Amino acid sequence: MKTVYSSEHILRNAKTELTGGQLVTPYECPQRADYILSAIKDAQLGEIIAPSQWPRNWIESVHDTNYLTFLDTVWQRWIYAGNQGEAIPNIWPSRSMTSQRIPRHIEGQLGYYSLAGETSISEGTAEAAWASANVALSAAEILNQGEKSAFALCRPPGHHASHDQYGGYCFINNAAIAAQKLRFDGAKKVAILDVDFHHGNGTQEIFYQRDDVLFCSIHGDPMVAFPYFLGFADETGQGKGEGFNLNIPLPRGTSYSIWRLALCRAMEKILEYGADALVVSLGVDTFENDPISFFKLKSDDFTNMGETIATMGLSTLFIMEGGYAVEEIGTNTVNVLKGFNNHHV
Repeated sequence: MKTVYSSEHILRNAKTELTGGQLVTPYECPQRADYILSAIKDAQLGEIIAPSQWPRNWIESVHDTNYLTFLDTVWQRWIYAGNQGEAIPNIWPSRSMTSQRIPRHIEGQLGYYSLAGETSISEGTAEAAWASANVALSAAEILNQGEKSAFALCRPPGHHASHDQYGGYCFINNAAIAAQKLRFDGAKKVAILDVDFHHGNGTQEIFYQRDDVLFCSIHGDPMVAFPYFLGFADETGQGKGEGFNLNIPLPRGTSYSIWRLALCRAMEKILEYGADALVVSLGVDTFENDPISFFKLKSDDFTNMGETIATMGLSTLFIMEGGYAVEEIGTNTVNVLKGFNNHHV
């Protein structure tokens, strides 16, 4: 299995995250990609290649152009306004303020384009996000060239980014962009399987009214887990998309035996759908020692996860999402990919 990786991920190196009323060192850090890359090399998983540069319109096929312009300029405008620290929003268009006008001031725009306050924007964030999108597109192109699988080592991750909002460490939705490219390249139906601990709210929002991309997510119950306001079982799609969105929220302490039942349910939905290609939003924060999650998967379980996904026999693109137990993230990620490789038919 080929891996696409960009060293430009290091440009996203924020120093602050708002957690528990404090500014702390972010969980989403450059070392995540370093550990994964090292584990891939140690496992001799396959060739590691750099991404190609893709035209902006590929990303604009998923994201709002005004939002992308904001992302490109926010850091310079934040500094020009006289701010000393990293950019963190402090005001949102809340339920009682719903005019939806976009403010001109950068402070107001931060609130308009963000969905959460924990993710600060630092110098180099936009550049790293664009590089991460190029990784996803280049990995999708590998499938287009006839390979049966590929791994996009994306950082920053993407599944929380909606068509015009960032948050949850995500700025550009890599899985959505990859799915859109697979559709453009000839796949009539694409399925996205999100196995990250946190619900892929951004991916759901992007495809919620479409029937050509099926979204299935297994995640922590949003009543008690980020992103809180999306990811419930009764969210099944809208309009043409009705019936093409499957959420399987699970409770605190879920073990792999229970989690795997949810995986089999999602796989049954994907096979019934008749997908031509599969995009896996691969978060390994379901791990028992992950610092911001509450499932109880063990390292060996990730091997079985990969083996199980492989039984669908679909051309499969793995997109890296979350996972914050840094010392184990490489092992757990590679276990999924090796398990898939060993059993893919």
